[in-house]
Amino acid sequence: MRGRLVRLGPALDNVLTRHAYPDPVAQLVAEAVTLAATMATALKFEGIFTLQAKGDGPVSLLVADYRTGVDGQPSGLRGYASFDAERLAALELGPGAGTVPLLLGKGYLAFTIDPVGEDMERYQGIVDLAGGNLAEAAHAYFAQSEQLAARLVLGAARMIGRDGKRHWRAGGLMVQQLPEKAGGLGPEDRTEAWDRVKALTITTKLQELCDPQLSAHELLYRLYHEDGVRVYEPAQLEARCTCSADRILGILRSFTAEEIASIIEDNRVSATCQFCSETYGFPAEIVQNPP
Repeated sequence: MRGRLVRLGPALDNVLTRHAYPDPVAQLVAEAVTLAATMATALKFEGIFTLQAKGDGPVSLLVADYRTGVDGQPSGLRGYASFDAERLAALELGPGAGTVPLLLGKGYLAFTIDPVGEDMERYQGIVDLAGGNLAEAAHAYFAQSEQLAARLVLGAARMIGRDGKRHWRAGGLMVQQLPEKAGGLGPEDRTEAWDRVKALTITTKLQELCDPQLSAHELLYRLYHEDGVRVYEPAQLEARCTCSADRILGILRSFTAEEIASIIEDNRVSATCQFCSETYGFPAEIVQNPP
């Protein structure tokens, strides 16, 4: 077996506090960002891993990106959700309510890998939105992939920090069954071992995934000490958007003259990045008259 354990604190707080999301939407974004990081770090690639869910529910669009770091930088995370506030307010979200059917509704979940390099091909896997939460929706994707026998748990919550304030924290744990190899377990023992590891994995509690006082080593020991766990050097993650003034200006210059004219205010054109909420403003003549 192999696995990935992702635990997010300040990076996730950074992603979410840039938006005034209601708690149910913030939790959904937190789980999406954590799921993207958990799946992406299990892959060997350089580039961008994107999770996108589109549905007919109050949350119409959910996006989370994982971008591999370059030149020794930590890998970057960002996330965004588009939602209908009136439809969301009308929902009854009690304990145990399924976030996928209630918030996203019917639609699809897509995983996309955009690797760096001219000869590298883009890959995308798409499944219907299924299950009560994003972890169960991901299992539907695993089930249709003959190459990926995996089990996943996710959790996100606002917790009281040492400063006495509430901060978002999240965790994701995924185990995968490795391909058969010569000298390995026989078919029956292999099946039994995999069933045991899956059963242990799903016992992981929300508090264990999110508690900053419980180290990753302690959590893994609790779950798998009878089988032995080898832990590799951890990798750092940070909240990082890809927007810039030059990129936003390039997008604005792709608009028609009529579209640009409709958004000019006080002889300036402004645009706000959906992911990080950073606003960029330019004199109208720079947008209307590119060099």
